[in-house]
This record gives sequence, C-alpha cells and structure tokens, in this order.
Amino acid sequence: MTTPTTPRGLTIDELRTRLDSANPPRLLDVRTPAEYEGAHIPGSYNVPLDTLREHREELTKHLDTDVVLVCRSGRRAGQAERALAEAGLPGLAVLSGGMTAWEKSGAPTNYGQERWDMERQVRLVAGSLVLVGALGSFVVPGLQALSAFVGGGLAFAAISNTCAMGVMLSKMPWNRTPSFDPRKAVAQLADGR
Repeated sequence: MTTPTTPRGLTIDELRTRLDSANPPRLLDVRTPAEYEGAHIPGSYNVPLDTLREHREELTKHLDTDVVLVCRSGRRAGQAERALAEAGLPGLAVLSGGMTAWEKSGAPTNYGQERWDMERQVRLVAGSLVLVGALGSFVVPGLQALSAFVGGGLAFAAISNTCAMGVMLSKMPWNRTPSFDPRKAVAQLADGR
C-alpha cells in the first residue's frame, strides 16, 4: 500500500505567470457546478470531485501532467490529485488557497449567480442538527444523541479529511445546475487539447 503524498502547491502568482505563458496549464475546478457557476477562473473546466472520482480512468486519457486542480480552499483539489494519481496521473499541482485566495488577490474571475459554498452549507446543516438535538432533548429525551452523532461525524471528517455531509449536500438540487452533464464535462476535456 502506498502512502498519500502532499500535492504540489502552486501560488497565485505562479499560476498567473503560467496562464500568461505560451503553453498554459489546464485548470480543473473540482467544486460543485453551483459553486463553479458563482465564480471561477476564466478558461477552467468544471469537473466536480464526485464526477472526477467516477470517471478518473477516462479523464487520465485526456489529461497530461500540466494540470492545476482548483477548489474553494485546496482540500477537495488535494483529494482530486490523489484520485488521479491512483488512476496513473501523479504529480498534478493544486492551487494553494483555492478560489478563496484567487479572488482575494484580485486575479481575473468570471462571476455568475452567487451561491453558498459547500463549507458554509455544511456548517449550517451541522450547526442546525446540533442545535435541534440539544434543544429538542428537553422535549424528547435522548435527542441529544443527534448532537453527539453530528459531533462525532465532524471529528471523523477532520481526521480523515473527508466529509460525508458535504458529499450528500453536493447532490442536492440547489448545488446542481440544469446545464451540468458529467459526460459533457469529460467530453470537453477530450476536445480541449
């Protein structure tokens, strides 16, 4: 069994320099279609993390090592890097700080309909469930177990660097866009170079 490696980080300045070069890298944005629609780097391709995992063998046929993975903060992009490395495409770069840092730096960004990012949605749902469990336990004995369950899930998410709640939320209708089709996303990459 191989141990996971830390993805190679690329700073905002390094990426901007590379994007202005004669041979710019391809950008894969692994956020949800709704997050991508809200704000993305011009010229990037949206391949959500769950789609990337599902089609990683096919994607590696259309990609080379000159790819930079982008998400909100770098966590999901790191997971995407590991998934593609397992499929035979190791060493891809991850944008350090993700879209949060990109936007904060004032780098060129395409904006659309603003939506809540996944981390904010997870905080809302987890916090609401903990609150319901804590306050509801005054009316329904034992409901505080809900709070304990959510707390345990958050602790596990931090330790494993995964988030089941985020995965479930990413499949909700408000995190999908009517125009997103996973097959078209993969085909776009095939036609891109």
